[in-house]
Amino acid sequence: MSDETASWHPGEIVPASGIYQCDCGGRHHWSTDVKGHRFPPLPSGCSGRSWTLRKPTHPENCLG
Repeated sequence: MSDETASWHPGEIVPASGIYQCDCGGRHHWSTDVKGHRFPPLPSGCSGRSWTLRKPTHPENCLG
């Protein structure tokens, strides 16, 4: 699994600052997260299970 398609569960440590999307497939749940913080819970009613990095905020410090 490449870092771009890796996913993290709520409560895990954010590996890289950026904009993350839930994996529910609805393309409507986004979270801006900071490296070293914990991922937030998924929104109420969301059928997703994890967060996936969609846009790094500091590409020079991106995963990999």
